Amino acid sequence: MTTPTRAVVLGGGWAGMLTAHVLARHLESVTVVERDLLPDGPLHRKGQPQARHVHILWSSGAGIVENLLPGTIERLLAAGARQIGWNRDLVTLTASGWQYRFPATTYAMMCTRPLLDWVVRDAILSSGRIEVKQGIEVVGLVGDRSKVSGVLVRDVAGGEPRPLEADLVVDATGRASRLGRWLAGLGLSAVEQDVVDAGVGYATRMFKAPEGVSGTFPAVMVAADHRTRSPGRFGVVYPQEGGRWLVTLTSTRGAPLPTHEDEFTGFAKMLRHPIVSDLIGVAEPISPIFPSHSGANQRLYPERMAQWPQGLLVIGDSLAAFNPVYGHGMSTAARAAEALDRQLAGDDFGEGGTQRVQRALSEVVDDPWIMAGLKDIQYVNCRIRTDDPRLTDPDTPERLRFSDYVADRSIRSPKVSEVATSVLSLNTPQKALGDSHFLSLLRTDTKYPELVEPPFHPDELEMVGLKPPGNAANGVLG
Repeated sequence: MTTPTRAVVLGGGWAGMLTAHVLARHLESVTVVERDLLPDGPLHRKGQPQARHVHILWSSGAGIVENLLPGTIERLLAAGARQIGWNRDLVTLTASGWQYRFPATTYAMMCTRPLLDWVVRDAILSSGRIEVKQGIEVVGLVGDRSKVSGVLVRDVAGGEPRPLEADLVVDATGRASRLGRWLAGLGLSAVEQDVVDAGVGYATRMFKAPEGVSGTFPAVMVAADHRTRSPGRFGVVYPQEGGRWLVTLTSTRGAPLPTHEDEFTGFAKMLRHPIVSDLIGVAEPISPIFPSHSGANQRLYPERMAQWPQGLLVIGDSLAAFNPVYGHGMSTAARAAEALDRQLAGDDFGEGGTQRVQRALSEVVDDPWIMAGLKDIQYVNCRIRTDDPRLTDPDTPERLRFSDYVADRSIRSPKVSEVATSVLSLNTPQKALGDSHFLSLLRTDTKYPELVEPPFHPDELEMVGLKPPGNAANGVLG
């Protein structure tokens, strides 16, 4: 295959737009095919129900987007997004206990998903180099078992399918991708898939923060304790633009998902600490409750296919989708776009070029995949379909015990926390948790006393009308 000149990207969401932007830096023609009508502003759209729930963009992904689209972070902040220093601006109850608020060494952007999408989409499309075909759905691939030469599309409103030619087709349609059906239409077998499904469900509601709450009020997270061997319950209160809080309550299989107002508040009271319930009690609900059950980790392995057609790539949630509680999806998509940019800059589309590029994209998802998988297999009733030895071999319980030990230390030891947070945010490869430097830190780093109360500044709780515990600020070191 020669270097492509015409690309079609299937899907106009976060991954699709970043992919289209990268392709437009190298190719003559890029077209995005999107089933929805994309809103002209930070608004929700029908084909993206998951956008109702909390999203974060880790610094690893935000830095890549900033490099690709200079000024993005400034535009997000100007629109009301918060740049949360981890763990300085976060009050977290982990499975191991309360996390000390150490000085921030990385950050996450917090705002609504529609705002993230719109700021990036607006910047990308303002160049005029990308054509967007909206209200169009893909019904198949054009080509054969050895090469894809375009897609078959039709209007969502109806009509006959028609071909859209391309040298390169990128599937960025997300969890609902119909790639298997499209490949079958070319006479190809299904792509190998792994699934780690803890039965995660989400219920989200938007609240207006109390009057007088400043932009310094921390994000709040209460996690489940997998070691109890009971269904997990999580709750987060994340600041959003417009003086709002987005509250998402999460359950694993076996814990009922709240869908009504009384269930929502009742679920919050059942968390391991009442802080989420307390904050809900002083805020004003301004939206319905939005439920979702799309929380399984699932990963395709196109790079393992004995035969894969030239000119076809898979990226974003179409390739690997994670339990959203870890916040890895958007940053992983950004990292994949960066990897694609490197591959195109290296003119890597000679013989077997598609396979080489796809392998590079698949390597990007490996760390977040194994982190999410190792965490979720610890919850009761988790359903697993994988041959990945890192999740199934006899040594896995020992790896999980080491992971728990690292978690126990990172909430109380600043240098251990710095490395663990860098890995969690995808700034540092997961293998760093096994190198000699980190193992030495586990032995030598300062270990602060266990916290018995959430580490708020007294004035933080006072601004929302809650009484500060007597020793809460002892855990605030940032």
